[in-house]
Amino acid sequence: MSVHDQLAQCLCDLIRLLWTLLLPCLFLCVLLTAVLIALVMSLRVWLQANRNARRARDGRPTVAFFHPYCNAGGGGERVLWCALRALQNRYQDVNFVVYTGDQGVTGPQILDGARRRFNILLPRPIHFVFLKHRLLVEASLFPYFTLIGQSVGSIFLGWEALTEFVPDVYIDSMGYAFTMPVFKYLGGCHVASYVHHPTISTDMLSAVSERNPRLDNPDSISNNLFLSAVKVVYYCMLALLYGLASSSSDVVMVNSSWTLEHILTLWRAPNRTCLVYPPCDTQALVQLPLDEDSGKKCHSIVSVGQFRPEKDHRLQIRAFRKVLERKEAGPDGRESLRLVLIGGCRNREDEDRVLMLRGLCQELGVADRVEFKLNVPFEELKRELGEATVGLHTMWNEHFGIGVVECMAAGTVMVAHKSGGPKLDIVVPYEGGQTGFLAEDEDGFADAMERILALSPLARLEIRRNARLSVARFSDQEFENCFLAAMEPVMGTLA
Repeated sequence: MSVHDQLAQCLCDLIRLLWTLLLPCLFLCVLLTAVLIALVMSLRVWLQANRNARRARDGRPTVAFFHPYCNAGGGGERVLWCALRALQNRYQDVNFVVYTGDQGVTGPQILDGARRRFNILLPRPIHFVFLKHRLLVEASLFPYFTLIGQSVGSIFLGWEALTEFVPDVYIDSMGYAFTMPVFKYLGGCHVASYVHHPTISTDMLSAVSERNPRLDNPDSISNNLFLSAVKVVYYCMLALLYGLASSSSDVVMVNSSWTLEHILTLWRAPNRTCLVYPPCDTQALVQLPLDEDSGKKCHSIVSVGQFRPEKDHRLQIRAFRKVLERKEAGPDGRESLRLVLIGGCRNREDEDRVLMLRGLCQELGVADRVEFKLNVPFEELKRELGEATVGLHTMWNEHFGIGVVECMAAGTVMVAHKSGGPKLDIVVPYEGGQTGFLAEDEDGFADAMERILALSPLARLEIRRNARLSVARFSDQEFENCFLAAMEPVMGTLA
């Protein structure tokens, strides 16, 4: 037999072998797929049976909010409590549940915290479902591939929530989009979402593809061509999965023009997406007196925001140090200024971050002029804002900026980062008048603060008036009206 014939014979034998393996493989795939479908359908039937039994027992439907950090003191939590208050006032015959991962705290304590921090009191009691595995969505658990790790972790946390309680309507109010298919297709729930910040944005993709060092793109990656290419592919795959998960949401609400732009690009659902500005407590803050500050002996610069890394408190401290360096010692110079950092700490990691910031103040020699106020009650927040001259917010691409609005409503002259919600929605001209200042870096923020302090009291008063008038569109009442209108299609299914 020639070499050619031997090769032909080997090829025929290989084809016959592959064919004999193909049929068993196809059969196994079909069998496994059938088993998976049967398992999913069984779980769906079991979960819906639980919901039907619960509804028969309670005699009314239930709406559930997924908010694992509901006891934190940030703007996202204010949205949660205002949304609950609005729905409770409108729908008297509906029960409400909050899935939370907070431990070591009771439901009444959480509600009391909402009252103290946000001045919000719910008209009726609600039920809390305490989840035990919130660690699955903690960034600290995933030092690498953090976004996909948290996304997968949120699926398991969502499954825990669903097995604990099956609602009729599910609302993701923290941006855990990968939980929505779990409730939609396994729980058979109607689904809505309020997006504060997209899990992944086109800005993040651009920063990586352009090898631009940012908070979410460290130098170790931006300086390496291969790692940057790998991260671009990783982000593109995550963006695709993120968009697929979003198809589960019947109603999509976003909190700013910046978020709207990114969500429309990633989720491609313009017909079910609407802009609902978050609620800011302008009603209480606009009651603060708005007079000339010519008699002030001390000017305070106030920052309002959770102590998270993206808020960039380090930039605030460094910019403040530059302002102090340009001032002479004395009652009208350095001693006339103070920086007040007000914010909530969600966990030990945030508390450690505050310790690091205190250390930075010591290192830069400004510790005597910087105050930290953690988890303060609403009345203390209002008092600090009422006494402040300048409001400070340094987060790059802040999705909205409730702290910015609160400062403007209270009558401070705002300096915010020239990006995201502050640039597009908040620190914008009002009837042609200036409402604040925008900056991008340490020198820019220092220059803006110096410029504000150098203005005449009358010029500052004019900016403060414009700012206060401009934020009326971010009131609690405006939010409730828009939120209820957006939720109407989903809430209508409960009848």
